[in-house]
Amino acid sequence: MHEFLHEVVLHGLLDSLKVLPFLFLAYLLMEWLEHRAGEKTEGFIRKTGPLGPLAGAALGVIPQCGMSTMASNLYAGRIITVGTLVSVFLSTSDEMLILLITEKVPVLTTVCILLYKVAVALIVGFALDFAVRQHQKKHAHAHDIHQDVHEMCEAHGCHCEKGIFLSALIHTAKIFLFVALVNLLLSALVFFLGDEWLRGGIFSIPVLSHLLCAIIGLVPNCAVSVLLTKFYMAGYISVGSMLAGLLPGAGVGLAVFVRMHRKKKECVLVLLVLVLTGLVFGALADLLPLSLLPTA
Repeated sequence: MHEFLHEVVLHGLLDSLKVLPFLFLAYLLMEWLEHRAGEKTEGFIRKTGPLGPLAGAALGVIPQCGMSTMASNLYAGRIITVGTLVSVFLSTSDEMLILLITEKVPVLTTVCILLYKVAVALIVGFALDFAVRQHQKKHAHAHDIHQDVHEMCEAHGCHCEKGIFLSALIHTAKIFLFVALVNLLLSALVFFLGDEWLRGGIFSIPVLSHLLCAIIGLVPNCAVSVLLTKFYMAGYISVGSMLAGLLPGAGVGLAVFVRMHRKKKECVLVLLVLVLTGLVFGALADLLPLSLLPTA
């Protein structure tokens, strides 16, 4: 019982507490934009939108899933584009970077892996934004798919009239509870089932291994990035399989994205893009010199 409380409850809550500051800061920023900056600031941000994926890919390199959580919230208010959101998701490494550094993986290997993720994030992010712009040009009602910060506030009952701080606090509390429940459930599954089910001959099969890792990467918990990175360093999976899982893996940012996004069809499309990106570019990584870099 003590082990269960320590491994499941304590770890699940600690994982949730890690993103709490990022959640609050994201909501505080959105409330400030709505109440103080107004349409001028929102217009300025939208004007810089075409370069959003560049900033997203760069910010996503920062370890932990706080950036993906913040990006999910900002996208829910349409402050950033879908290309910027996806570039953050693809670039973020969650616990990978920390593990590579602490396990003393060669600097060249670590840098190449990070640069590969950033390059993929840029390619897919800019491609998505281009595709969306072309779609909007062909459909006069394209603006209808957008919801601004004010619309999102009304939809989720943020009590905006109570002030920026309290409104952001209410938003944060609601989403934090959801994130905590997800983390506790996933921690319980890992505790009872263990991680041995990830081992086996299936990970030695090209393409199938990449597809499986890409799907696993969608699980919104940092335990996935830890498992994939450690399996790579131990030689159980290739660098391509690891990247296939870590490219779509954005930690609890994915859970927040699914919870906050009202357009479920669009939500499914984004998740599908993430999985396909992980599959294609993960398999490609194993064909490049990246696969020959040492892990020790």
